[in-house]
Parts: sequence; structure tokens; C-alpha cells
Amino acid sequence: MTENDQEKVAAKARLFDVRSVIGGLFIVYGLIVTVIGLMDSQAEIDKAQGVRINLWMGLGMLALGLLMLLWLKLNPPPPPPVGKREDDELPPDERAE
Repeated sequence: MTENDQEKVAAKARLFDVRSVIGGLFIVYGLIVTVIGLMDSQAEIDKAQGVRINLWMGLGMLALGLLMLLWLKLNPPPPPPVGKREDDELPPDERAE
């Protein structure tokens, strides 16, 4: 396996890491809730006892999403082991296609 192939495998492993999925979703939802929080009416703010809860929760979600992606960047998943697959040892007529 060449070095280029190993980089591709490692990139695919990072793409489907749970931290990237959770981080991306929190960023998307955080942006939506933050925009809603910026457009809250006075009645909605009064209902929450004077706190712009949508704005604060949206910013919190954005922070959590960024922390998840930062964690992924600083501590990437290990590359999958390189070696023989189980069906490489089987005779050609018994291999799963």
C-alpha cells in the first residue's frame, strides 16, 4: 500500500468519525438557533424572564460543535490496520465477491 493510499484511508476514517458528525450537526443547529435568537421579539424575551435563551443556547451549541471539531483535529483517529483480510487466505472459489 503506497503512502498516498494510506492518506486516503486515513482521510476516510476521519470523515466518518463520530466527533465530526456531532460537531457538524451542533454547528448547523447552533447557527439556526443563534439567528432565531437574534430575531427574538420582546414578548419572547419577556416570556423567558428577560433572557435571550435562543441566542445563548445557539452560541453554546456553536461552541460545543467547534470544540468537537477541534478535538478531532488535535487527536485524529488512528488509521485502520493494514494487513491481510480474512478472505485473502481462502481459495479463490470460496471468497465472498
